[in-house]
Amino acid sequence: MVSATVVDGLRPYNIGQKIRTLRLRKKMGLVELGKHTGLSAALLSKLERGKLFPTLPTLMRVALVFSVGLEFFFREEKKNTVALIRRGERQRFPDKPATNDISYFFESLDFAATERKLNSYYAEFQAIAPEKARVHFHPGIEFLYVMNGELALKIGTEEFMLDSGDSIYFDASVPHSYRRAGKKTCDGLVVTVQ
Repeated sequence: MVSATVVDGLRPYNIGQKIRTLRLRKKMGLVELGKHTGLSAALLSKLERGKLFPTLPTLMRVALVFSVGLEFFFREEKKNTVALIRRGERQRFPDKPATNDISYFFESLDFAATERKLNSYYAEFQAIAPEKARVHFHPGIEFLYVMNGELALKIGTEEFMLDSGDSIYFDASVPHSYRRAGKKTCDGLVVTVQ
């Protein structure tokens, strides 16, 4: 009998489910896998359903059939990443602290997500003199969607005027800056990817 401690320690690896997934990918039945491994279909069924945990020699037989190493079975499965950020949890920051010349305020929309593939922000663009707009650049690309108002976006030496509902995708390694163009509130969604 396997102790509860061992069961609890092995459960997160889902070894039985991994065996089943490998078998089904090859469109192989339990009897056929049994012929390749020398194990009975009944034993394999119990392993797949998590009723038994395989010994290392048993697991090695299965691994050899599917050309995977033992480490395949002991990697923790990646969980579906879900990071819910409520509006009240976000922090608002100016584009540059300790100054009155602020081009925009931003809030991270995905700060709670780990191992992000992108970064997303809600931005409120401010009315500022063109020469005072903060020019910045960073690796990767940027996507910007204007939700409300009019936005002046300078990329390199070229200036683009965007209205509510407009979007733009550009190389973020080129120096760029933002400023509100009209009198109405201007906000948008900014997504960056490296």
